[in-house]
Amino acid sequence: MTAEERYKIISEDYTDFIIKYNEDFERLEGFGDAFLIINRQFAIVYQPVTRFTDRAILEFNYASIPNVFGLTSEASIDASEITTLRNIPNLDLRGEGTLVGFVDTGIDYTNMVFRNEDGTTRIAALWDQTIESENFPQGLFYGTEYTREQINEALNSDNPLDIVPSIDENGHGTMIAGIAAGIESPEDNFYGIASRAELVVVKLKEAKSSIRNFFRLPEDVIGFQENDIMAGVSYLIRTARQLGRPIVICIALGSSFGSHDGRDYLSEYLSIQGTGIGNAIVISAGNEGSARRHYSAVVDPEQGYDTVELNVGENEGSFSMELWGSGIGVYSIDILSPSGEFIPRIVGGLEGSREISFLFERTILKVDYQLNELQTGDPVILVRFTDPAPGVWRFRVYARVDVLAPFHIWLPMGDFISDRTFFLRPDQYTTILQPGNALVPMCVTAYNPINQSLYLNASKGYTRLGVVAPDFAAPGVGIVGPTLTQEFGTFTGTGVAAAHTAGVAAMLLEWGYVRSNLPRMNSTTIKLLLIRGANRLLREEYPNQDWGYGMLDVFNTFQVIRGVI
Repeated sequence: MTAEERYKIISEDYTDFIIKYNEDFERLEGFGDAFLIINRQFAIVYQPVTRFTDRAILEFNYASIPNVFGLTSEASIDASEITTLRNIPNLDLRGEGTLVGFVDTGIDYTNMVFRNEDGTTRIAALWDQTIESENFPQGLFYGTEYTREQINEALNSDNPLDIVPSIDENGHGTMIAGIAAGIESPEDNFYGIASRAELVVVKLKEAKSSIRNFFRLPEDVIGFQENDIMAGVSYLIRTARQLGRPIVICIALGSSFGSHDGRDYLSEYLSIQGTGIGNAIVISAGNEGSARRHYSAVVDPEQGYDTVELNVGENEGSFSMELWGSGIGVYSIDILSPSGEFIPRIVGGLEGSREISFLFERTILKVDYQLNELQTGDPVILVRFTDPAPGVWRFRVYARVDVLAPFHIWLPMGDFISDRTFFLRPDQYTTILQPGNALVPMCVTAYNPINQSLYLNASKGYTRLGVVAPDFAAPGVGIVGPTLTQEFGTFTGTGVAAAHTAGVAAMLLEWGYVRSNLPRMNSTTIKLLLIRGANRLLREEYPNQDWGYGMLDVFNTFQVIRGVI
C-alpha cells in the first residue's frame, strides 16, 4: 500500500476483499499497490466498487467478501470467586504488567475508571479507524493512532477533544472495557476485574455501503467489517510486542453468517494469533439462542427433501439467509411465496447465480450457490431478499438420498433483522456467532450470578462440526458497568461475560507470564486452566451445548493448579 493508494481503504468508491495469500505475493500482483498486509496468511485488497456486483460470489471466493459483525451486549466478581482468590496475599491478582485490548465502538478515555490515581491515563495506545490523518499506525495506512502522551495532554487540557477527538458514540466499547479493566468504584457497586492492567483500544470504522448492500443489511444499524477487525487485532498484538507485555484481546462482536465451524477467515486468523506466547483471546458466544433465527434438519431419505417455513414480518427490510450443507451433500431448493407463487427447484451445479422476480409480490430474490465453498469445501446457498413480502415463505431443501444430508440455515443476528422474521420450527442450538466457533480462543456464554441460571437469550453450541462450544459461562446478567454519562448502569449479554473473562485472563497472565510461574501461557493454556477449574452443577452433564464445561471459577482454577482438586 502506497500513500497515494491509501484513500481506497475508506472510500465508498472501493470495496474490500480478504485474500488468503500465504506469503505468495504473486497472488497480490493483479491488485496493483492497493493491498494491505495483515500477517503472513492474510491481506486486504481494495477494488473499484463497480467490480462488486451481485455476481461477486462467482468472481471472488465467498470467504473473501468481508462479513459484517454486530454488538453482543444489551443495555460479578464474587460469582467467579475472584474475591476469595484475592484474600490470599500472593494471589491478589489485578492484571498488573498486562495489557487488555479491545476492538469495538471506542472508549470514553476521559472516564475516571480508565485513569490512574494521579489522573493520568491507563490507555497505552488508541487507534481510531474513523479519524483520517497522517498519524496512522505504521503499515496500516488509515485512521489515527493516539499515544499515551497525547491522551495525557488531552486530559490535562480544558478541551480534551481538541487534542484527542476520539469518542465512543455508542457506549458499548466503554462498557466492555470498564467491566474488563476499569478502576474499582465500591460506592457504585462497580468492580473492574483487571484494574491494574493497561488498555489498548481500537475504535472500528463502520462497514462500507457496498458490503452492507451485498448482505442486504440496514444502513442505520452498527456493523463492522471482518477485515477491519483483523487489522485491529493485528494492531493490538503488535502494540503489545512493542511494549513487551502480554495481552488479552476481548471481542464482544459477532455475526450469524459463515460456516460456524472455525474455518472462516476471521476465526482462522484469531486461532493463529491465539497460539502466540503471551496472547489470550476471548470471544462472546452471542445472544441468538431464543431468537428463532436458526433452522437445522437432515433431509428425509424417503422423500428426498425437507420443508422449511420462514415467517417474514410486516415492513421487514431487505435481508439475507445462508444455507450450509454437508461436504459430501448436493443441495438445491424450491420456493413458495406467501401468495402461492411457486419457483421450481433451483439447481446450481458447481456454482450458479439466479435472480427471481415474483408476479404477485414486489419481492426480488437473489440466489447464489456454490457446491464447494473454497475455504471449507462445503455447499453454501445464499438467499438475499429485497422488499420481502410478509407472510410465510416455504422452502424445500433437496439433497441426494443415498447419504445423510444435514444442513443449517441462519438469518442475520441482532438488530440486522427484526424479531418479526423467524423460522416456524427453529433450532436454538448451533447459534454461537462467528468468530465464537474459532478453535483456539475462549468462547464465553453468560449466566445470571444471582440464581445460577443461563442467560435466556444466550447462543448455544456446538459448532456445525460438533466441536464443544461455548467453553464455559461467566457472569453476564445485570452486571454493573460504566456509561457515557460517566455514571454506572447494569448490562446484560454474552459480550458482558466475555469482558468479565478477559479481566480474569489478565489475572492469569499476571500470575503465569509476568511473574514467570507459567511463562509460555497463551489462549489454549488459559482456556484449559479455566475449563479444569470451572464450577459444574450437579444437575447437568458436561460438556453440554448450553454451559460448555461449566461456570468460570478462578479460585477453583488455582486449587487445580496446586493439586487440591
